[in-house]
Amino acid sequence: MTEPAALATEPLFGLPLADLWFGLVFFILAMFLFLDGFDFGVGALFATREDDDERERLLAAIGPFWDGNEVWLVVFGGALFAAFPSVYANLFSRHYLLMFAILGALIVRGLAPEMYEQRHDDGWQRWWGRAFVVGSLTAPFFLGMFTANWVTGATSIVTLPALVVGLAVVALTVVDGVAFLRLKTRGDLRDDLETDGHRALGAYLVLVVAALGSVYVAEPALRSALLSAPVLALVLATLAFAGAYAAATRADRYYVAFGAAAGLVFALVAIVAGLMYPSIDRAAGLTVETAIVSTLQLNLMSVGAAVLLPLVFVYFAVLYTAFSGPIETGESY
Repeated sequence: MTEPAALATEPLFGLPLADLWFGLVFFILAMFLFLDGFDFGVGALFATREDDDERERLLAAIGPFWDGNEVWLVVFGGALFAAFPSVYANLFSRHYLLMFAILGALIVRGLAPEMYEQRHDDGWQRWWGRAFVVGSLTAPFFLGMFTANWVTGATSIVTLPALVVGLAVVALTVVDGVAFLRLKTRGDLRDDLETDGHRALGAYLVLVVAALGSVYVAEPALRSALLSAPVLALVLATLAFAGAYAAATRADRYYVAFGAAAGLVFALVAIVAGLMYPSIDRAAGLTVETAIVSTLQLNLMSVGAAVLLPLVFVYFAVLYTAFSGPIETGESY
């Protein structure tokens, strides 16, 4: 058999490509939640700032990044569609109202800072400032609901696990946002944010426990997965990252705190993936092996991903390097 023909029948290098793409889809979701998560968190914290200069510094901190960070959501949808098209079709059609709510919140969150800067009268900026906060809070909330419904296989939009997970994701984005802002700000603003970070962290840990408890009660089929060694290890890792975040924040070790916030995000998404695997859509009865595309498509996509993903990482490395360092007083969006 020639090599081109083998591409249609054998996975590249004998790798378990279906499982690797399952992991890649959730890795991309975690990247979005981490990077755009601090944008959401900054938007939530915007509501706690009354000084115009502080608000401008918050907007300036995320100005170069937020639209690039949203690329990961597009990549997530593209990867899910490319590797698991039946899951994409079933999941998005089942929760299309929730998907429109997420997109609407993202549009408001993106439009609000642009409009906020167009005029400098109090009424205009008050209205668009509130829109920025609302978009920044509702986008992660709806995303959390969507993820919870995906895990549990719920066919309705509003469920108890969905509501609790939605609130947990909001709290996590505030933790992420505080960690980012303490890298990007100085002086009293940086000091004030420490308390916000600790409060958000405490709320997140309580909500994670409540979320896992609600899933345990509402979804008996997931109880064995909840008590499995990998998921319990990830819960312990979450506690470790939370402790590292709290200690680093008190010690003003800003990069350590930001890394711990990343750990919290990736641990949460890993818990979601751990609860789901080997299923990928419980409501439709689809597993990773039954939902994956053909071997030829999978091999070609894997080659493409191996080429393109490093380029994406290079782009983000250049972006974050170019705009590194704290925001100075007087800088604006």
